Amino acid sequence: MKYFFSFILCLIAFTGGTQAQDNVIDEVIWVIGDDVILRSEVEKMRLEMQSYGERMEGDPYCFIPEQLAIQKLYLHQAKLDSVSIADGNVFSYVESMLKNNINRIGSKEKLEEYTGKTLNVLREEYRQMVREQEMVREVQRKLIGSVKVTPAEVRTFYNRIPQDSLPFIPTTVEVEIITREPKIALEEIDDIKRSLRDYTEQVTSGKREFSTLARMYSEDVVSAKSGGELGFVGRATLMPEFAAVAFELTDPKKVSRIVETEYGFHIIQLIEKRGDRINVRHLLLKPRVSKEELAATSLKMDSLRNDILSPAHAFSFEEAAIFSDDKDTRNNKGLMVNQGTAMGQMTERVGTSRFEMEELPPEVAKVVYEMQVGDISQPFTLINAKQKEVVAIVKLKTRIEGHKASLSEDYQALKSMVEEEKQHQILEKWLAKKQQDTYIRINDSWKNCDFQSKGWVID
Repeated sequence: MKYFFSFILCLIAFTGGTQAQDNVIDEVIWVIGDDVILRSEVEKMRLEMQSYGERMEGDPYCFIPEQLAIQKLYLHQAKLDSVSIADGNVFSYVESMLKNNINRIGSKEKLEEYTGKTLNVLREEYRQMVREQEMVREVQRKLIGSVKVTPAEVRTFYNRIPQDSLPFIPTTVEVEIITREPKIALEEIDDIKRSLRDYTEQVTSGKREFSTLARMYSEDVVSAKSGGELGFVGRATLMPEFAAVAFELTDPKKVSRIVETEYGFHIIQLIEKRGDRINVRHLLLKPRVSKEELAATSLKMDSLRNDILSPAHAFSFEEAAIFSDDKDTRNNKGLMVNQGTAMGQMTERVGTSRFEMEELPPEVAKVVYEMQVGDISQPFTLINAKQKEVVAIVKLKTRIEGHKASLSEDYQALKSMVEEEKQHQILEKWLAKKQQDTYIRINDSWKNCDFQSKGWVID
């Protein structure tokens, strides 16, 4: 949708270093109501978008200020509508952004050096950016409402598209899965607990800093780069077992008892508490599955496969799925649901059982690619969402090969296109009225643009 524009513009405004504008003579280039857009803002964003590889539509000195102006119009509407955003949603997203940027730059220290700002200052700026982003989205949601599309509208949309211009629908599949987690040897768990107790002793005796040990040994690869620090989070964003122990901590010099979650075993150190939020460090160790246990589990899964395929048909794949260790699919007859995104882009399949190949976990996609509908795979290993090694078998339930869109096979996809078109029209109409009702002035040297929206008032 055209005006659900990329918020990398906002992200760059807060994450970019100050170096980009050191040699820029600043000036006001746009005025939108009581707000202004500065030349330095645009120049900094242009350089940062270039470094991110972000595509710009046309001249960046036209594209960037126009997108910023649209955002300011939405924010003005948010104030008029008294839009409020829950703090909990903002905090969790801010910490995720910080982690991603620390990971991209390499460390907390490098991020601070690159931006010229401390982590706490960045956190406050991210919070402002995320809040504004969510305010814009909330205004758009209210404007769009619940757009209704009738079958007649879908047919009209389909019939007006020339046959040689019909959208191409990629191959999609439906996949059923059964997984089993190999048992972890008690000796392996004992070894992990022994290591964690040793790390605790090193910290409490003053031999090592917790952050140093986390960088060296923690298997949470994201937080390890920042010394195990998670940033300020609420109780609801943490695993219940982890939160119960973390929120009991009161002394930053002490280390928690060992905590087991579905990710592995942790020790935790308090950094700071702020009301109902907490910032802690943790060190995670994950038990390793032995080759013997992996082989034994694969053998059991092979026997299960043979029982399903046997002439006696004692039970079906769907009936066997109730015994799967995959809690997300076992009560759905093993059917996988598309919970993610393809290359970071939302699709209409999210929340359905339909997947393009690149939307499947890589190990599953590799197996499914060669299968025919109804086939059941040989057992294979898979790293699940909890980063655990499991053994899986899959059944290919359906496959629809890539093709030009048709009403009979692709009604839902075509319906989504019609919905998006109607939403786009609503937002365009709103923008045109907002442009007319708002004082807008563009600097003479910045007017010569082929703007995406033709309604800017240029005096």
